[in-house]
Amino acid sequence: MALAVGFAALTVSLRTASPLTGFDRWLRDLCDAHRPPAAYWLARAVNLVGNGGWIMTVVLLLALLLAVRRRTVRPLLPPVAAAILSGALLVPLKAVTARPAPHHGGPVPAFTVPGQESYPSGHLVNAIVWYGLAAALLAPYLPVPARRVLRAAPPVLVFCSTLYLGFHWFTDDLAGLALGALVYRIVCRVPWSALPLPPLLERRPPPATRPWP
Repeated sequence: MALAVGFAALTVSLRTASPLTGFDRWLRDLCDAHRPPAAYWLARAVNLVGNGGWIMTVVLLLALLLAVRRRTVRPLLPPVAAAILSGALLVPLKAVTARPAPHHGGPVPAFTVPGQESYPSGHLVNAIVWYGLAAALLAPYLPVPARRVLRAAPPVLVFCSTLYLGFHWFTDDLAGLALGALVYRIVCRVPWSALPLPPLLERRPPPATRPWP
């Protein structure tokens, strides 16, 4: 609930020019003034960490491998649900908020330029949702510190790279973090292990002896 309220409050605050949009503009200009070629290409490489196409494919393949190994479709359910939910939220939100990207040349507030879709950052949603699910699926095989790094490092890297490159406003990324965390929490709170499935879709041991999901 707190994530949804925070996202809504941030979105409403971006309807008009304010100190928050002023900070967005200032940070964009600061990054523009300190972007030598080597740093630019390094940031471009880092930014690929948040590309939804390949990371979603990797997580789905991982889930498929676990499904085959455990003889149940359950590992596939969370990533499929995450793909549907994140798409159902992200696509209309980007269209409705109609916020231009930092180098569009238009106004900074949201709800101003139809067809522009900078808000919220899809890369941040991807980083939170897909790396979080990868860590959850690999929980039986990775130590706790490794899972924490897998969940935390990609969002930090993507946040910094999108800001530095001017791909998103600071507040775009904040909104992406909030929306991604909301999707991730919703998906992880579903009792996937307890959902009834027909025998055709799984052959595995009792719930007490099997990993999530």
